Amino acid sequence: MDTPILDEITKKIKSLPDNLQRQVLIFIDALQVSSMRGSPGKVLLEFSGTISPDDLTLMEQAIESGCEHVDSSEW
Repeated sequence: MDTPILDEITKKIKSLPDNLQRQVLIFIDALQVSSMRGSPGKVLLEFSGTISPDDLTLMEQAIESGCEHVDSSEW
């Protein structure tokens, strides 16, 4: 079932070099994964309070010390 949008997308993708076509494919895969629905909040309530206060403090400290830090050699 072709639609004008699919036809236009196909035409534009065909004009791209192979490496960019691969990037489009990866992007489409990411879109499909991100559109999957997670669990409703009600289901997750059973986990509420299961992380100890000490662990929460450690997590908070790790976030605060590591956020907004750029490692220029990583890229």
